[in-house]
This record gives sequence, structure tokens and C-alpha cells, in this order.
Amino acid sequence: MPVTIRLKISRDIDTATEKKVLKLRGSLIARGFTDIIYFEEEGPEHYVHYFTSETALANEAKGYIAHCIVTESLSDTIELLPEKG
Repeated sequence: MPVTIRLKISRDIDTATEKKVLKLRGSLIARGFTDIIYFEEEGPEHYVHYFTSETALANEAKGYIAHCIVTESLSDTIELLPEKG
């Protein structure tokens, strides 16, 4: 059963941070966690990026995202939201 993984991302970010977010999104696709990442607006200050992943890969994907948030210093920019599934 697919699980939806959601990321809350600040809208007002600088170019360097935007590149880090794009790199994370590309890595999620390249690592096979998903084929496409969608986004929608959540108020004037945030976007929600989301994708579906197989249940077997969901914990690995969330762990990878959490690792990237820490190593790329994105904790003020990205929040991993509770999953839907």
C-alpha cells in the first residue's frame, strides 16, 4: 500500500537553499523512492511537496530526508510532516 510523504517547505528562501531543496527532490527520484514529486500551496509562507512511496521504502525515504535536512542545514526550511497512507 502506498504511503504519502509530505514536506513543508518555506517559500521565502535564498538561491543556495533553493538549490539544496532541488537537490533533495532530485535525489529522492534518483534513489527510486518515487517517480514524481507534487507540490501545492499552503498559505502565503509555505509549500507542501509530497510524493507516494511503497510502504517498504517509506521509512528509508523518511530517514534519508531527515539526514539531508540535518547535513544540509535545512531545519529552518523543511519540515517532514506526518505521513498519510
